[in-house]
Amino acid sequence: MVNIIDELNYRGLIKDYSDEKEIRELLSTPQTIYCGFDPSAASMHIGNFVMISLLMRLQRAGHRVIPVVGGATGMIGDPSGKSKERNLLEGNELKKNTEAIRAQLARFINLEDSKRGLIVNNYDWLSKISMLDYLRDYGKYFPINYLLNKEIISSRLENGISYTEFSYNLLQAIDFLTLYRNHGCRIQVGGSDQWGNLTSGLELIRKVEGGDAKVGVMTSHLIVDSTGRKFGKSEGGALYLDSEITSPYKLYQYFINVSDADAIRYLKVFTFLSREEIETAAKAHEANPGLRQAQKTLAFEVVKIIHGQARAEEAIKMSESLFSGDFVTMSEKNLIDVLGDLEVKVDSGIILEDVLIAAKAASSKREAREFLKGGSIALNGQKAVDGTIQLTGADALHGKYYVLRRGKKNYYLINVR
Repeated sequence: MVNIIDELNYRGLIKDYSDEKEIRELLSTPQTIYCGFDPSAASMHIGNFVMISLLMRLQRAGHRVIPVVGGATGMIGDPSGKSKERNLLEGNELKKNTEAIRAQLARFINLEDSKRGLIVNNYDWLSKISMLDYLRDYGKYFPINYLLNKEIISSRLENGISYTEFSYNLLQAIDFLTLYRNHGCRIQVGGSDQWGNLTSGLELIRKVEGGDAKVGVMTSHLIVDSTGRKFGKSEGGALYLDSEITSPYKLYQYFINVSDADAIRYLKVFTFLSREEIETAAKAHEANPGLRQAQKTLAFEVVKIIHGQARAEEAIKMSESLFSGDFVTMSEKNLIDVLGDLEVKVDSGIILEDVLIAAKAASSKREAREFLKGGSIALNGQKAVDGTIQLTGADALHGKYYVLRRGKKNYYLINVR
């Protein structure tokens, strides 16, 4: 078996190890590895996909992976990375989120053989522990000073932290112990902000099972862009894995617009291209950055992995339509995906001059006429020079839309009512 640590290091995925030598030794033979996922929302986002892809790589290398959906810990909330208490989710919302996260994980993890992949919910064991059992069987192993020294807890002391969130660390440690006992799980992975939670799991296993227990943890880097901004945030918010929340086109657009400094690094982190393919892409990009080939490859590969090849190819066609002006053949859904953020509603029968002003493509009738006369206005891909033409549903795309363009880059989606 090829040891995957070198591959993960090449891709810049691993930040910290409890003991790199010991983890290398463990991964030289098939192991069971787990990672937890918080059901705080109905969909995971692209930042979560870093951990999903890490499990996918480990599984493809011959290891058994166990994604754990935090049906129980999600009722409390992880205090890491927060400055105040999180609002607790209601039962029905948490159940809905848990089922949605489980379904998303099942898209990426091979579950055909439980010896290779298994999704579990920590509510199945944590809900069965009484308060007295929790204090007697687990709480006694964690000195208060040990917990207060955890960065995830100490960072919250000034603003305050409830016992509820304070106890999250212990519950995650119980998860590792439970999976160690029931599934022979010896390695836990998580984001770098989870280091304190992960190491508490090691502490509990070694105190309960003996100091010679061979277990380890490793964390993944928090992915940021070249400016240091937290990865995965667009102007509209987080980029979600649910196509109904973040369309494949918008995901494609995010990645195709990353900087040159980030493109090759992201190819390593988010795609399954081989080292040779990535190095070839890097050389081609360096030879002619203007073609943005690295970004195009990156965007296609990410959408293909998350939504499938057909949706990735569709995203390319939609992107090309934006530059070619060929909106006529677009479905209504795709048209809204591409230009929905630029929608302007107007009354049916309005003349083009007034549309330019309503869309703020022109500041006055005089300026609107100048744009029309100068040939810089296009309507549904055709140059428009007559400002008196009326816009009605009869000539509109899908009975209500006109794509207005001023110059080469200024687009507006006109919705006639």
